[in-house]
Amino acid sequence: MAETTAPIQRALISVSNKSGLVEFCRSLTEEFNVEIISTGGTLKALEEASISAVEISQFTNFPEMMDGRVKTLHPKVHGGILARREQDQGIMKENNILAIDLVVVNLYPFKETISKPDVSLEEAIENIDIGGPSMVRSAAKNNKYVGVVVEPEDYPLILKEMKSNRGSLSQEMRSSLATKAFNHTANYDTVISGYLSSLTEQDFPNRMFF
Repeated sequence: MAETTAPIQRALISVSNKSGLVEFCRSLTEEFNVEIISTGGTLKALEEASISAVEISQFTNFPEMMDGRVKTLHPKVHGGILARREQDQGIMKENNILAIDLVVVNLYPFKETISKPDVSLEEAIENIDIGGPSMVRSAAKNNKYVGVVVEPEDYPLILKEMKSNRGSLSQEMRSSLATKAFNHTANYDTVISGYLSSLTEQDFPNRMFF
């Protein structure tokens, strides 16, 4: 895979774990002039810290709906993440899709939710993240162009790399982050599957054969 080291210009940030968020985003905006797109509680935290960010519904020109169940599942989001920079410029321009270079997402705390005593099925279900894993997987797939961050502990590493690489991430870094991202979503789905299996007292196989 050819090395692609364009500077990060636009980041989509939507996190349940706010640890280190403000400091990270302040560095992105002030040191690297990165435009931030954000959602819900993440956007609120940034606004309270006087960090400029674009609300996701403003970016997509489509409102959040169904109590937040649908907010990032939109072609302008996934088109921006999945776009191949050399060959998709025409379709991006035609559909007013802007490239997203960095995706920072950690998922709804499903494991923590089901660990609570007397948690209801409804509460557990509402903590199954759909949009988050979709964005993470899109970014990881397109790691030739996009960086993906799933844990706050990686924020300092990202900033260090950007400082030494003129605002961009190396392909080696993006590939490493993508591997971590796929492991993250796989583990997340495993926890969900295990929980649902426990409700039906039915054991599902570790592997599916087709």
